[in-house]
Amino acid sequence: NDSMYNTPRTFAWYAAALVFEWLKELGGIKVIAKQNEQKSQLLYQAIDQSDFYSNNIAPRYRSWMNVPLFLADAKLDAQFVKSASDAGLLVLKGQKAVGGMRASIYNAMELNGVEALVGFMEEFERTQA
Repeated sequence: NDSMYNTPRTFAWYAAALVFEWLKELGGIKVIAKQNEQKSQLLYQAIDQSDFYSNNIAPRYRSWMNVPLFLADAKLDAQFVKSASDAGLLVLKGQKAVGGMRASIYNAMELNGVEALVGFMEEFERTQA
């Protein structure tokens, strides 16, 4: 039976179509994938080259979208989140069960946003270490 029992949620379809059009305007899936890889590599590189920050996920399993990071001294987590927020870098607090911080760098986050976060991280480390 091919009959539809429920009316589909048309707003979700409409919103998805807008996102798909936006992705096409950016150059398509290959272009956005390359940008996402570049953003995540920049952030992971900043974490991995520091003794102040860490990420406990094996490189081959790391997400391009959600990047968890931990401070060497977890007592500084609240200060990091507050200072980041004061600098315009929002929603960095990690999940309650995991702790630390989490940077969500989805498609809409531009490279300059990740560069701003990395710059903030370098400055925070310099002033706290």
